[in-house]
Amino acid sequence: MRLRLPGTNHRRLAIVLAALVAMPVAAAAQGDPRVIPPPRTQKKLPEAPTKLPKVPADRSRGLDFLFGALKAAPDEDSARHVEARIWALWLQTPSDTAALLMTRAKAAIDAQNIDVALKLLDAVIKLRPDYVEAWNRRATLYYLKNDYVRSLEDLQQVLSREPRHFGALAGVGMIMQDLGDEKRALDAFRRALAVDRFLEKVPDMVKQLSEKVEGRDI
Repeated sequence: MRLRLPGTNHRRLAIVLAALVAMPVAAAAQGDPRVIPPPRTQKKLPEAPTKLPKVPADRSRGLDFLFGALKAAPDEDSARHVEARIWALWLQTPSDTAALLMTRAKAAIDAQNIDVALKLLDAVIKLRPDYVEAWNRRATLYYLKNDYVRSLEDLQQVLSREPRHFGALAGVGMIMQDLGDEKRALDAFRRALAVDRFLEKVPDMVKQLSEKVEGRDI
């Protein structure tokens, strides 16, 4: 069923979608595919693993190296190891205040105090608008609240800063799928897979959607 959004939200959604479609993809993510939405009973955008490795502070050069390693990963286990290191770098912040607020936001999320968590993430974003994981985490919370417009707006902020963010790309695909826009969902999942071809469930999702959107090969 295609979800219909009332007036203003529908117009905002159209604007956000246009921006996402026009958004350039980083060279490392060209030809991308990506991740799959969890079953409706487990409504959740992709996020960092519970345990993350320690990583060096040289973030930019480290990410470039790790995305190269992710693209060259020979198997799923290797890819998961590299993914965890990328998430660890994404979660780094030079601001002790931002780090503390993120810790409190996670505690609020774990306690299912979503509104409190949103206020804490609002504060992080105001303090560090360049911190992509604050935008990404807030997008997840909006998604859990079925606020697809705000979730997509935050994912757009993530991808404008890090076009290789496979979690955000997967999130766009999941929202598009929930909205019944299978073509855009397929595009987002493919963009995610271009970054990480071992994303959990994504290859199967791309296969299913491609058959529905593009038809079976004869």
